[in-house]
Amino acid sequence: MAPPRGSVGALQTTSDVDRIEAPVTWKAYLICAFASFGGIFFGYDSGYINGVNGSGEFIRLVEGATAEKLRSSHQSLIVSILSAGTFFGAIIAGDVSERIGRKWTVILGCLIYIIGVVIQMITGPAVDALGTIVAGRLIAGLGVGFESAIVILYMSEICPKKIRGALVAGYQFCITIGLLLAACVVYATENRPDTGSYRIPIGIQFAWGLILGGGLMLLPDSPRYFVKRGQLDRAASSLARLRGQPVESEYIQVELSEIVANEEYERSLIPATGFIGSWMNCFKGGLTNQKSNLRRTILGTSLQMMQQWTGVNFIFYYSTPFLQSTGAISNTFLISLIFTLVNVCSTPISFYTVEKFGRRPLLVWGALGMLICQFLVAIIGVTVGFNHTHLNAAGDPIANNISAVNAQIAFIAIFIFFFASTWGPGAWILIGEIFPLPIRSRGVGLSTASNWLWNTIIAVITPYMVGETEGNLRSSVFFVWGGLCTAAFVYAYFLVPETKGLSLEQVDRMMEESNPRNSAKWVPHETFASAMLGEGAKLDVGQVEDVERKGSSD
Repeated sequence: MAPPRGSVGALQTTSDVDRIEAPVTWKAYLICAFASFGGIFFGYDSGYINGVNGSGEFIRLVEGATAEKLRSSHQSLIVSILSAGTFFGAIIAGDVSERIGRKWTVILGCLIYIIGVVIQMITGPAVDALGTIVAGRLIAGLGVGFESAIVILYMSEICPKKIRGALVAGYQFCITIGLLLAACVVYATENRPDTGSYRIPIGIQFAWGLILGGGLMLLPDSPRYFVKRGQLDRAASSLARLRGQPVESEYIQVELSEIVANEEYERSLIPATGFIGSWMNCFKGGLTNQKSNLRRTILGTSLQMMQQWTGVNFIFYYSTPFLQSTGAISNTFLISLIFTLVNVCSTPISFYTVEKFGRRPLLVWGALGMLICQFLVAIIGVTVGFNHTHLNAAGDPIANNISAVNAQIAFIAIFIFFFASTWGPGAWILIGEIFPLPIRSRGVGLSTASNWLWNTIIAVITPYMVGETEGNLRSSVFFVWGGLCTAAFVYAYFLVPETKGLSLEQVDRMMEESNPRNSAKWVPHETFASAMLGEGAKLDVGQVEDVERKGSSD
């Protein structure tokens, strides 16, 4: 009997774990790499607000004609409100991507982001400047939440296993590019005497939405999304474009059969349910069970929490006003730009190391390097550096020991190197790999929401920690970040598994059969298709039609 219209028919399988993906081509590489451009959103939005909050024109619009700086409460609100929007955007995006697909969810996020930028551009003398900038950043944040959650999901699902880590690390690299572009734009506009000093940095965001949204319209959606929806013909077509192979290729047939077999296996463990049930699936199982959904959800959300706990966003959100307060640096914007350059130049190192040494060693050694740097900055600052100032002839504060302050700046730069080459990309890579397909979109959404939740919390509390009229911790704040980096070191050693070189389906099996400390020794020993059907068998037409029927009924 012939398969129905739109069906892919019977699918070839293999028992060879090394032949479940096609060789990587340059076309496939470039298609997969384009999606990482989404990191520009995250980076630019995190970076430009630092300079806008230091713009004299913007400060006077928000605080009044005689004001010289933003109040801590206003600074906290302006910075953190975007993160609040992204938190809810990331949560919502997981469900949206299950309905309309990964690609179209990101495109919708681009549209929401552009609307938020338009509202921010309205900020000026004719409106309530604080209310307008806050409303615009909240709406833009929803769009960034869509993008930051689903781009990671999309990339993890389309990238070949041999270069998945490097390509997803490209997302973090684009975050650093966004930060660098923001620093350059802010540096170029900081001395403008008009609203261009803040409207130009805001307006440039239009380009990011147009480039990512427009480019994605030309790319295929995730084949794993199509399998989950039971649209195997579209899954085969998408996979063929991504791998640069014809649909009839043995590689495409075998990889698709492996995805289908894994989907059937996961459905047997995590049956399809309604809206509430699908969210509850993320929390099933016990804490002591390595393969449980609850354990994976906690791993994903805590990875992103730990990434924020390193204190890196303190550098990029508040470095300008913090360094200004020491009086030791004549051009604080230039120092911020140097920090950003270190961030950009260090991240590409991870393209090699994440595939050479693996995810787990990067996080363990990266946390160790960061905690050493943070404690050194704190100790130098408390003894002879940032915390010790006097008034110069003009009545401005200046550090007693300029050399000590310079040493602190050097260790901050070294800290950024460790973060950018390890935890920066590493946390994003892992959250896209550890969830099984039935809960992957919601698991990645929850993990990304965790990043933005802690981003929000840190953005809210930091001005109160270092503000002169509040906590005024000055260099002592680095003791806090050093202690949290120590927690990240212990966490990575005991709880982070190794996923290098495994397909997403093999990661599922690894998490069932090993523990984090032994995971690097685990090697795949059979394919899902051969385990389900036996050696040399095919997924016949009836089984394929059954998968399509189940997917279409979800």
